[in-house]
Amino acid sequence: MARSQRYTDDMLLDELRGCAKRLGRSPTMREFSLDARAKPHPQTIVARFGSWNGAKRRAGLVARRFATREELLSQLRALGAELGRRPTGADLERRRVSMPSKSVYWQTFGSFRSALRAAGFDVPRPKERSERAVEEGVRLATGLRRLPTFEDWARERDRNPRLPSEWQVYRLFGGGTGAWATFLAKVERRLANGQPREPRRARPAKPGARDKSDAPRARARRGEASR
Repeated sequence: MARSQRYTDDMLLDELRGCAKRLGRSPTMREFSLDARAKPHPQTIVARFGSWNGAKRRAGLVARRFATREELLSQLRALGAELGRRPTGADLERRRVSMPSKSVYWQTFGSFRSALRAAGFDVPRPKERSERAVEEGVRLATGLRRLPTFEDWARERDRNPRLPSEWQVYRLFGGGTGAWATFLAKVERRLANGQPREPRRARPAKPGARDKSDAPRARARRGEASR
């Protein structure tokens, strides 16, 4: 008890902040106890503030496991500001040491997309997402002067991470046999309505397949004809 009285509230909160700065994240009780530069015992802090997470909140730190809804949203907004875009589940996974897991957002908000919307991010509904995919398809087709293949889209996304992935587009349009062809048909119709000339249709590639040239087949046909 006497040991607890050696520290004022501000001193204990400063100890918590100092530990967090050294770790690069909000510390757990175990991490704090293992910090050689942290002087008070974790239980001293718990006894003073009623709980470990209560003390961390008083210190301006985020509780990593039992965060409030507003703390979770604040972390999403901060991550979005750092990235310069809407965070993804993969972003959380890469920062699992300092960010709550995607499952925490699912449990609190019902889905990760709902959490993003609550944090103020633009998260389109499925119909909006498919519409945007068609618009991007038109833009890409115009640049290529033909309809894009699955591989064209993958290469474009490497250059522009804001695009949905080729697999996301594939799933938006059914995700089964003919899904990419369905997407291309919508792009082609949009082009026909807004462009004087249609781009040349590319042979739709199966997801995961590489573009193949027809040149060997053409050479074989010419060889047969000359016999």
